[in-house]
Amino acid sequence: ILQISCFGSIQTSVSCPSGWTLINSRCFLYVPTDMTWANAEKNCLSMGANLASVHNMNEYRRVQNLISAAGHGSKQPWLGGSDGQQEKTWFWSDGSPMTYTNWCLKQPDNKAGHQNCLQMNYSAAKCWDDVECHIRRPSVCAKKG
Repeated sequence: ILQISCFGSIQTSVSCPSGWTLINSRCFLYVPTDMTWANAEKNCLSMGANLASVHNMNEYRRVQNLISAAGHGSKQPWLGGSDGQQEKTWFWSDGSPMTYTNWCLKQPDNKAGHQNCLQMNYSAAKCWDDVECHIRRPSVCAKKG
């Protein structure tokens, strides 16, 4: 008697908490409340996340779709980019390298010498802009799934 048993491959699926959206193995959340960049980062940290980093155009488009799906497509939320430590040296608050960028034409320009935080969906081109960190904006958080 020949007995054959088949075992399916064990898959660990990435799951996100309720209300979060899975994009490229990370969980993203749009936060519609207007906050300063630092308070938005603190809010993300309170949920085990950081302000979102974005690593390629596909990921950026999917984050934009997430905001549009929430009915806030015209908003310009914070992402986790900052050059507050050293001018023109941009970091993601989650510690990942900023290898992909989507700056608008002639941005970042550090107008008035105080623009150290990154907003997305700027202008008709929906690209990135540097802006004063004390301005209140909605935000996007991200964490590992």
